[in-house]
Amino acid sequence: MKIQNLLLPEPGICAEEELYFLREKDGVRSVNYAHGGSALRFEHGARCCFDTYFNSLSAEKWKKYTSVGSIRLRLAISGSFEVTLVNTRFVSGTASKSVIDRQTLASPEKKEFVLPYRLHEYKGMLAFELRACGGDPVYYGGSYDAETDEQSLRPVDIAVNICTYRREAYVRRNIDILRKSIIGNEDHVMHGHLKVYISDNGNTLPQETGDGSDDIKITGNRNVGGAGGFTRGLIEIMNDRDSFNATHVLMMDDDVVVTPEALFRTYMLLRCRREEYAAMSIGGAMLRMDRQSIQVEAGASWNAGRLVSNKAGIDLSLGENCLLNEIEEYTEYNAWWYCCMPMEVVSRSNLPLPLFIRGDDLEYGLRNRLYVVLLNGICVWHEPFENKYASYLHYYIIRNLLYDNALHFPNYKLSSFLHRLYVTTAREMIYYRYKNIDLLFRGVNDFYKGVDFLRSTDGEALHKEILQSGYAAVPVEQIENAVFSLPKYMNSFKQSDRGLTKALRYLTINGYLLPAKRSKGKEIQAVSMGLCRPVNFYRQKRVLHYDEESKKAFITEKSWRDVFKALGGLIRITCVSIVSFSRAMKRFRDGSADLMSEDFWKQYLGY
Repeated sequence: MKIQNLLLPEPGICAEEELYFLREKDGVRSVNYAHGGSALRFEHGARCCFDTYFNSLSAEKWKKYTSVGSIRLRLAISGSFEVTLVNTRFVSGTASKSVIDRQTLASPEKKEFVLPYRLHEYKGMLAFELRACGGDPVYYGGSYDAETDEQSLRPVDIAVNICTYRREAYVRRNIDILRKSIIGNEDHVMHGHLKVYISDNGNTLPQETGDGSDDIKITGNRNVGGAGGFTRGLIEIMNDRDSFNATHVLMMDDDVVVTPEALFRTYMLLRCRREEYAAMSIGGAMLRMDRQSIQVEAGASWNAGRLVSNKAGIDLSLGENCLLNEIEEYTEYNAWWYCCMPMEVVSRSNLPLPLFIRGDDLEYGLRNRLYVVLLNGICVWHEPFENKYASYLHYYIIRNLLYDNALHFPNYKLSSFLHRLYVTTAREMIYYRYKNIDLLFRGVNDFYKGVDFLRSTDGEALHKEILQSGYAAVPVEQIENAVFSLPKYMNSFKQSDRGLTKALRYLTINGYLLPAKRSKGKEIQAVSMGLCRPVNFYRQKRVLHYDEESKKAFITEKSWRDVFKALGGLIRITCVSIVSFSRAMKRFRDGSADLMSEDFWKQYLGY
C-alpha cells in the first residue's frame, strides 16, 4: 500500500528544487527536467540525492505511530541507473549517512522497480540516490509502499475547515488544487473521503461551486473573525454527519498554499495509526511563501505567553535540517494554518472561544491537550508575519493573552503580565506608535470587564472600532507632507550603532531627550513596519512606516504630549491591575464555559 509519493517541484505550489532533490555538487554532468517537468533526464554519470524534505521517509515516526511492516521503494525509470538505498540519522549529534543497499537497474522503456527496506532496523530517515549509468536515463517518480494488514486500517474521513474573509483568489486556488487532485479524481485513494467546508465571513463567494459537487460547501457568515468562521465550520460539519461522517477535521487558513501530498500523507498516517495513538492530531509546519525552504514553525508551546516556535528559521533545503526536523520536541498545540484533529474532540459544548482573532487556535489546543504529530512534507506556505503588520492586532494580542492564561495558566502572575505590558508599551513609545498604546490599554480594560463583555459584545462592530483606532496604512504615493525615499528605507536595515553612540542613545531614551535631526525637504526616515528597530528612530522627528508587500505606509511623529498621556494611562492600568487582576482571572476561568457552547455560538453568529 502506498504511504508516500515521491515528488518533483510543483509549479504554482513550490519550485524550491532542493526540497525535492539535490543535484551532485560540483558535477559537470547535468540533470534536466523532462516531460513537462514530471520527470528528470540524466546525462551519463549524473547523480542526484533524494534525502530531502519531501522525498525522504521518517523511519522512526512510521515505526512509532503506525502498524506498518516492511517498507518498499517503488521507482519508475527508463535507461540504466545505479540505485543506492541510504539511511541518515544523528550519531553523537552529527548527521551520518549509511548505505543500506546498492544495485543497478535497467530497462529500455519506462518500468517500475521495487526495492525493500527493513523498517524495524533503522532510525532517522530512509532515502535513496540515483546515478545514471547508460541508455537514456529518465527518472519518472515513484512512492514508498508499506506492508499493511488491511483489517487493521482505520476509517478516515477528513472535513477541511476553512474560514475566509475577502481572499477569493487564495480560496479559489486551493479549491482548484483539491478538486483537481482529490475531489474530482476518482482514482485518488482519498476520493469520497474528503469534504471542504468554507465559512465565508465576507459573503463574497458564490455558495454554488459551479461543478455540482457536494464535496465543497460554502456558507455565508457574519464577519466574526477567524474564531467565528472556524466555529461556524465546525457546527456545519457536525450538522452534516448524516451525509458525511467526518472522523477528523483539518483546520486550515484561507491564505496558505498547500500541496495535495500533505493531505495524502496526513490521511495515510491516520489510517495506519496504532491503537495507543488513536486520538493523535497531525500538525502541518509553516514555511515562508517568499523563501519557500525556510520554516517558520513546526509545532509550538505557549508557556503563558512566552511563545516557543519549534525549529523556527531552519533551512529545509539542507539535509541535516530535514533530519533535525524529525526529532520530536515538546508541543502544546499546532496553529490552524494546518491542524488535523479528531472529531471526537469537537462537541456542541466544546467549541472555540469567541476571541475573534489571535489565540483561538492555541486556546483550543491547550484546552483539549491535543497530541500533535508532525512529519516532513506535511506543511503549508504562508506569508511571513512581519509582512502582515497590522496596528489593530495589539488590542487582540494583549486581551487574548489574558483570556488564554486565565483558562490554562492559573498561576500566571501579575508581575509577569505587568512586565510584558511595560516592555510592549516602551517599544511602541520608542516607535512613536502611540495609538498602539491606547489599543493595549483598551484590551486590558476589556478583559477586566469579564465574561459578560465577550458574551454581549458584537464582535463585528467592536472590530470596526478597533480598526479605526489604529494606524491606517495608505498607498505610499498618497502620503502627504512626506516623500518616500527608497535608499533611506533600504539603509534602515543596515543601520546600527555601538560604543559611545549606543550608550548615548540609551542614556537619552533613544534620543527623546535630544533635539531631532533636521530633515531635507519632505524626505523623512523610512522603516519597515514589521522589522524596524529602536536605532531607526534615534533623534528622528517623523518616521514613515512602510510595508513592502502592500506598498502602503503610515507616519508617526514624536510627541511629548502623547508620552505623558501614555505614562498616565500606564499608571492607571497598573493600579487597576493590582486590585483586579487575580479576581478577573478567576472570574473568567469560572464563568467562560457557556461561551464554548453551540447555543451561545448560534446566537452570536445570528442563526
